[in-house]
Amino acid sequence: MEINAGIRERRERVFLVLAGFFLCAMTMLNILGITRFVQLGPMSLAIGVLPYPLTFLCTDLISEIYGRARANFLVTVGLLLNGFIIATLWLANMMPSSETLKPAWQVIELAEEIALPTGASVEGSVELFTIMYALTSGAVFASMMAYMAAQYCDVYMFHFWKRLTKGRHLWLRNNASTIVSQGVDSFMVITVTFGAQFIAGTVTAGAMLVMMGHNYLFKLCVAIADTPFFYLGTYRLKRYLELSDDEEDMG
Repeated sequence: MEINAGIRERRERVFLVLAGFFLCAMTMLNILGITRFVQLGPMSLAIGVLPYPLTFLCTDLISEIYGRARANFLVTVGLLLNGFIIATLWLANMMPSSETLKPAWQVIELAEEIALPTGASVEGSVELFTIMYALTSGAVFASMMAYMAAQYCDVYMFHFWKRLTKGRHLWLRNNASTIVSQGVDSFMVITVTFGAQFIAGTVTAGAMLVMMGHNYLFKLCVAIADTPFFYLGTYRLKRYLELSDDEEDMG
């Protein structure tokens, strides 16, 4: 079916917006990471987790509207972006600090020795970046591992349920794919992030299980809560993009 230039442009713009939200939420996860934990009801959560469930809504919408190929393409771009963040952090950490420009707020005086997520410990005068690098680099690597497994799993499961139900039951493929992939993500990201501390004996297995449980519970609640938005987004976007019932996936 021939698509006019206006409709094609509209479809590409919507894809760009969804991709932008996906990459922004993923980047916030990596940068904010475990720099702070917040209490949300009974759950203790790293602030980087808060925007992350949005990524699964974006990939589900892209899977539904644009097809599996486009969704996997976006996940791959996100994976490359993760690599770019790790490379930038590593390069910045390897470069020597400036001796001519070092504001006082860039150096922290520690009253006592503290353990870092990498398993190392620091004391005395420490650069702010050293703390940030220790908090974010491990979290970015962990999220990269979890991201690979969870996001590709989400896209695969979404289309598995779509084929199984013959395109019916939006709520089933939206929730079933996300529930499984979020479980994979929660387990892997906590295991990789705090694995070094667990081996060093500074974090217990019980504490890790609590973090995994809180992490997964939050993502599960968000996955269920975003179902109406998935229905609304699918309905409105298919009309806005003028997709016919028999039109093939654009990806």
